[in-house]
This record gives sequence, structure tokens and C-alpha cells, in this order.
Amino acid sequence: MSGAANPRGAPPRVRLGVDENGLGARLGPLVVTAVAARVDAGGRAALERPLPRALRADLDDSKRLVAHGDVALAEAWARALVPAAVTPAELFTRITLEGERDLRADCPGAAEPQCWHLEGERFCAPAPLLARVARHVDALRELGVEIAGARSSVVCVRRLNEARARGVNRFAVDLHAMERLVLEAREAHGLAVEAVCGKVGGIGAYGPCFGPLAGRLHVVVEEGRASSVYRFPGLGELRFVRDADAADPLVMVASLIGKWLRELLMARIGRFHQRALGAAVDNGPSGYHDPVTAAFVRRTLPIRQAASIPDGCFERAGRARSAAGDAG
Repeated sequence: MSGAANPRGAPPRVRLGVDENGLGARLGPLVVTAVAARVDAGGRAALERPLPRALRADLDDSKRLVAHGDVALAEAWARALVPAAVTPAELFTRITLEGERDLRADCPGAAEPQCWHLEGERFCAPAPLLARVARHVDALRELGVEIAGARSSVVCVRRLNEARARGVNRFAVDLHAMERLVLEAREAHGLAVEAVCGKVGGIGAYGPCFGPLAGRLHVVVEEGRASSVYRFPGLGELRFVRDADAADPLVMVASLIGKWLRELLMARIGRFHQRALGAAVDNGPSGYHDPVTAAFVRRTLPIRQAASIPDGCFERAGRARSAAGDAG
């Protein structure tokens, strides 16, 4: 970290922003993303106050800045953190925690083409937008927030359904993915982490719900509807904060990157089935609880049956008739 970013020579810390996309969806994966930054005292203070106006225009709650079919800004943030990636597939590989081999390990052969084909896949963010976001990353560095990378955990529909069959609900799956990302960041950076995570469902007390962190010694600092905070010796601090994606800049970046990644994977499903139907390839379904997604499910049923694609690899169990859902 440069002297400008750390003017008093204070030792940097690793700060994480963690958020999910797709928790309440009907189709497509759950994506949980962590963005790591090395911050000094000034950077930590900068993360607690409003960002400069130029930054706020491109860094906010992802639901305010991007939408289904319009994720160029989210893509630009992802590419700014992994500039060496020259294709969406390479960017996906570099960001995902599990890696493609693990994610494909238990894919039924009939289902693989709908999720893993690359035909028609390309970047869409224009060069001026990429340059603007790169300047934002530099501006954050000058404030003492040096973004060090992003990692996303992807939980496909099949694995969500298998977890549900074992009695593990989607909120627990989300939380456990967050825990894995925090542990990976601690290992990767060699420093205790300070993680700010979006609240998971309506959970107030997380201790009984921990998975990868279960059994680890920790101190409960605070537990409530707005915030739950835990300290783990040797690991760091985890804060679960309500509406973190509208307040914490690193959570905002995580939410944007997760949005792009989920859109990428949903677009593969859409293109595969649209081509099989002989339909014009467009944005496809969002995968959430909306009329376009419902029609897509109905229209693709004969295609899926003819191709022997398991229902459990296409639609989340128990979500078809749910009116709940988010737009994350």
C-alpha cells in the first residue's frame, strides 16, 4: 500500500464486504460474494462516511444501479478487479471460490449443456465505463481502501435442492457460504479480517446457525435485528448488518459483482432453451418470481423432458408457487 494510502504508517487491516444475490429466486444459482480490501485508519474512516459524489454515481445498492438485462456497470466492477480476464468464462473462473471443476463434478450429463455452454457469451461494458470504474478503484486507494480482489461462492439449483432435502434451508446455505469466504480471506491474506455481511434472513443470533465456524471459540459483541457482531480469536470480526448493501461500499461492490455473475449464469440457461425452442435469443428470464420467468418454465417443459434434464437441476424445490423473492 502506498504512503498516500497509509500516511501514518499504521498497519493495514483486511476488510471484507460480503453479500448474496439470488436468495429468493425461482431459477438459477445462489451467488455469495466477498470483496476484500486492505485498509489503513484513514480508509476505515472513509468506509464509514458518505463516498465522494463521483463514486456514489457508480457505487450504491446494486438494485438501484443495475437490473436484469442491464448489468454493464456490474461487469465493469468485476473486470476492474480482475483486469487480466479476457472472456466472461475466464473472469468467472478467476472469481469463483469453488472453481469450475468442483461446480461441474456432480452435474448430470443431460443438464451440463444448459449451464456450461459458452455460445454467444461476451462482455458488454464499453471502454469509457471500464475506464471510469478503474478511476473509482484508484480513488478508493487514495482514500486508504486498496481493493485486493473478489471471491464468489456459487451454489447451483441442484445443490440448493439437495441441501433442502437434508433439512438445510437456503438461509443456512447462504450463511455457510459467507463463512467459507471469510475463512478463505483469512488464509489468503494472512491477516485477521473485519467482515461486514448482509443480514441473512431475519436471523438475530447466528451462533446456533454457524456451519464452517461451528465450534470455534467466539465472543458475542451484539445481537439484534439491525446488527449482530461476533469476534473470533485468530480470525477476526464478523458483522451481519441489515441493509449493508445500501451502506457499506465494499458490500456494494460485492453485490454488484454477484449480480453480474448470477446474470451470466442465468443467461446461459436462457440462451440454451431459447435456441432449443427456436425462439429469438434475447435477455431471457431473470429467474425470479415474475411472469416472464413463469412463462419460460412452462414453455421449456417439453424441451427439458425430451433432453432428460432433471427438474432438480432447473427449478428450486418449493419455490414455484412462492410469492416471495428478491431482485438482488
